[in-house]
Amino acid sequence: MSESTIVVDHVHKRYGDTVAVDDISLRVEPGEVLGVLGANGAGKTTTVEMIAGLRVPDRGSVSVLGLDPRRDRAALSQVLGVQLQQSYLHGALTVAELVGLYRTFYPDPRPADELLDLVDLREQHRTRFEKLSGGQQQRLSIALALAGRPKVVILDELTTGLDPRARRRMWSAVESLRDETVVLVSHAMDEVERLCDRVALLDAGRVIALDTPAGIVDRACAATLEDAFVALTGREPEYEEDAA
Repeated sequence: MSESTIVVDHVHKRYGDTVAVDDISLRVEPGEVLGVLGANGAGKTTTVEMIAGLRVPDRGSVSVLGLDPRRDRAALSQVLGVQLQQSYLHGALTVAELVGLYRTFYPDPRPADELLDLVDLREQHRTRFEKLSGGQQQRLSIALALAGRPKVVILDELTTGLDPRARRRMWSAVESLRDETVVLVSHAMDEVERLCDRVALLDAGRVIALDTPAGIVDRACAATLEDAFVALTGREPEYEEDAA
């Protein structure tokens, strides 16, 4: 049996008096798309930021392809692509300039045109980042995360703020990542059901269910994943309005 691509072992993270992640353990297998689902404040983003090496666990350990996200940051950056909710990119640079810059970070990057087509931004290639809509900025951040042909991809709220057409385009982009291991943080039930092999359902910093989407529905004796979410967490799922 192949080794797990990502191993999260009894990880804790606290901010002051608030426990964001409380003894989470996860394994993500090669080629798997793992969905991370939970209400706001459930610990989703903190968990994936620790996997990416952007935050340090207070206790526990994380391994990605056998690498420590903090100690082996340079090596990990060559095999890990990360798209987070907030993009911190130079506003004066154009789409083409940002794609060109990110491609220089890797020995065998994806062609620029392929990246722009993947996220449907070819027509905006001369547009400065600060002039893009929120949805276009989100799509660009996804292209940049995929620039280096990563073996592991973290996508945090992949389609937040995107219109229905753009959402479907992003789903197709994820489905094209057939050999990569993907961690997908999402609040969108339809997205999770379509894209994810398994789902980790988080509540109050803990994993309360880990199964296929259908398995979680069965466990909750529910009709849909949304009904299962409500039954298992006691919370209503959040929804975002489209922002192109």
